[in-house]
Amino acid sequence: MTTTIRQKSAVRRTNVDRFLTGIRVVLIAMLVIGLLAFVAQQINPTNPFASWVNPDANRLTGPALRDLIISGLNLGVMYGLIALGYSMVYGVLGFINFAHGEVFMVAVMSSWITSEKLFEAGLWEDFFIPSLLLTVMIAIVVSTTTAVVMERIAYRPLRGSPRLIPLITSIGVSFFLQNVAIGLFGPGAKRYPQLPEWLTARRTLLWIPGVEVEGTKILVLVVAGVSMAMLWYYVERTKTGKAMRAVAEDKEIAALMGIDVDKTIVRTFAIGGAMAGVAGILWGLLFRSVVATTGFLPGIKAFTAAVVGGVGNLGGSMAGGVSLGTAESLGPLLLLEPMGVKGPTQLKDAVAFVLLIAVLLFKPSGLFGERLSAEDRT
Repeated sequence: MTTTIRQKSAVRRTNVDRFLTGIRVVLIAMLVIGLLAFVAQQINPTNPFASWVNPDANRLTGPALRDLIISGLNLGVMYGLIALGYSMVYGVLGFINFAHGEVFMVAVMSSWITSEKLFEAGLWEDFFIPSLLLTVMIAIVVSTTTAVVMERIAYRPLRGSPRLIPLITSIGVSFFLQNVAIGLFGPGAKRYPQLPEWLTARRTLLWIPGVEVEGTKILVLVVAGVSMAMLWYYVERTKTGKAMRAVAEDKEIAALMGIDVDKTIVRTFAIGGAMAGVAGILWGLLFRSVVATTGFLPGIKAFTAAVVGGVGNLGGSMAGGVSLGTAESLGPLLLLEPMGVKGPTQLKDAVAFVLLIAVLLFKPSGLFGERLSAEDRT
């Protein structure tokens, strides 16, 4: 009987392996054909191969490609900032906090409220920089507070439970925060006040002469880079950061060494909430619109970015976010449009999740590898 079970298991694994191999072949074929078609169309849209793949092919101009790259980087760094919260919580508690996207939404919503009140008072236009700094501070404080309260009320009582229970609880918290936002502000979209022209105007990059980028997009990249550098220093070089890494490695041993595990976990949630707050204000400045469900799709994509880079790996999460945002921006016009797919820009979300599938198929631990606790490794 044991031999029969083993034989059935081997057959089942073989069939699954064949299926996954088939998916890998299809993904590689699509990638190769799409890139070859794109290169052929850039050389000459009327050449036989380009015309065979897509008779309506057009060249993608240099400025258009540059704008797509900049837009992808902007999306990517915001996904990366949100993904840091997923990775930090997973590294410490070993579960995915699916309500983290709503922490991001709370930051976008609070920054909208603050900027709207400042606009009504006439301060947004006359004293923009102090108003922006106040908006950033409030967004970060509100998102950090939301994350800490979430941990204290929803997750701490479930700390010793099976991981499925806090996971389901996080989904419930997500829907709760969405419905609170709808109840307070309604389901319609809220618009941010107009930004000053000097911020939205296109500017020449000092390190790349002749390349002009909107000031808002430059601000997003700079703030995200500074935030990531500060987080890296905090986690890698400070005493509190070392305590966080010790708790992530083994909570019991960390407690025996005198580390306050509860306080460290609260700090982890607080830092993740702060990063979501930074991403929220950047999102508001870039897109200038917010609804109660704003955090859902960016949250899912940030989780995807964390998996792509390697769950628990902070640098990998940021790199995964940048990879995901760039693929989402470039993929439709570099791969789908050259192959004749209609409305390729409408499939950008599909491109993002196909990237996740590809990474899981070829490197299940993420591009930069997971960082797991001793319990998870066991």
